[in-house]
Amino acid sequence: QVQLVESGGGLVQAGGSLTLSCAASGRSLSTYAMGWFRQAPGKDRDIVARITRGGGTTYYADSVSGRFTISRDNAKNMVYLQMNSLKPEDTAIYYCAAGATTASLTSWGQGTQVTVSS
Repeated sequence: QVQLVESGGGLVQAGGSLTLSCAASGRSLSTYAMGWFRQAPGKDRDIVARITRGGGTTYYADSVSGRFTISRDNAKNMVYLQMNSLKPEDTAIYYCAAGATTASLTSWGQGTQVTVSS
């Protein structure tokens, strides 16, 4: 079982940038597809971005496409989410997730809070 720990959240003004990091331990990250989800208060947890095991293919929610970039460094057991041009509606708890495929992300971290002020 892989353990995931997110970091890098915080408070940022609209238009600013943040980079979230997800550190994996317990197993090699190269065996997992990875993703980032987010959950705003009173809303469901939604997918933000996904990346395949080797990093060759990525998928993005329409709401973040062109602004967010998911990447991974399997040698360091790390996954990242670069977030640019942040909007107040990006405010949420962001979760890192791992799974056998990008469609089956079932192991979760504890989340990191991102707050975007207007």
